[in-house]
Amino acid sequence: MVGFHFINMDFSAKQIAELIQGRVEGDENTTINDFAKIEEGRPGCISFLSNHKYTHYIYDTKSSIVLVDESLKLERPVSATLIRVKSAYEAVAKLLQLYASMKPKKKGVDSLAFIDPTATIGKDCYIGPFVAIGPGVVIGDGCVLHPHVTIGEKASVGNNTEIYSNAVVYHHCKVGNNCILHAGCVIGADGFGFAPSENGYDKIPQIGIVTIEDNVEIGANTCVDRSTMGSTYVRKGVKLDNLVQIAHNTDIGANTVMSAQVGVAGSTKVGEWCMFGGQVGLAGHIQIGNKVMLGAQSGVPGNIKDGEQLIGTPPMPMKQYFRSQAVFRRLPEMYRQMDLMQKKIEELEAKLNGVD
Repeated sequence: MVGFHFINMDFSAKQIAELIQGRVEGDENTTINDFAKIEEGRPGCISFLSNHKYTHYIYDTKSSIVLVDESLKLERPVSATLIRVKSAYEAVAKLLQLYASMKPKKKGVDSLAFIDPTATIGKDCYIGPFVAIGPGVVIGDGCVLHPHVTIGEKASVGNNTEIYSNAVVYHHCKVGNNCILHAGCVIGADGFGFAPSENGYDKIPQIGIVTIEDNVEIGANTCVDRSTMGSTYVRKGVKLDNLVQIAHNTDIGANTVMSAQVGVAGSTKVGEWCMFGGQVGLAGHIQIGNKVMLGAQSGVPGNIKDGEQLIGTPPMPMKQYFRSQAVFRRLPEMYRQMDLMQKKIEELEAKLNGVD
């Protein structure tokens, strides 16, 4: 977090505690104007402690203020002023949101941007150099388009959406309000549709679109493919990490989160409030219920009901999976034991049958 400044303003422990509904333990007049990791703390900085693995750093950190959970028990005194809150992780997120809101927003259209005369650009937007905006495009108020963004013909972008460099929104696709599209992400490339023929594979034209609803964040180099017909949907509040692949005709439910390298095959429906670890793979034409949690590298071939917490390929309950893994590590030893038992059984059978 080094280098994040509250726009050269000082905030006291008392002010911060009031903002995040915390309780000061130490000097309430201690001031900060910067963030730092607890292990890299510096005077004038605020840090946070939410993972018990980092607890030992609190005794030596140079940070002036540390956010800690209300439940944290200390073994010895600390020099930093503490602000105790229900959740230090949530509290620092709130402070970082405050920081982000205080950053001045760029406005205006760079002279090196290309905007088709038929496009509509909202108020207070920033259009960076080498941005290309096609015919019939509609850009909402307060949007920020960084250099080299491309918005295709008749696509639309809602209010207060930020799109980073080299991201592409293909023709006719829709991006909602308050979204963030990170560098290199692609919204609306063709779905992977091919029909086998005598001469190879004939392309199936993908004539649908992608619809990104409000408050969605999509990571760098993530791809959301347009549908064959109709629309691929990424519903409100979804958060996709870098390098995620969302195939054509899928429907990703509201407030679902996916870690890096998740792949969702075509025509799969994912419910609301799901959480997928890294490299989870979902087969096509299946349905995943609401509030499903899938551990990293799970491979899912079929439907999953609401509320399941699974891991593995095919996925199984987490306790069962870890027990199975413990057994798996012992397989070579168990094989040797079974081989010895087999030999002893054969010897006993031979004796019982009177064979020398």
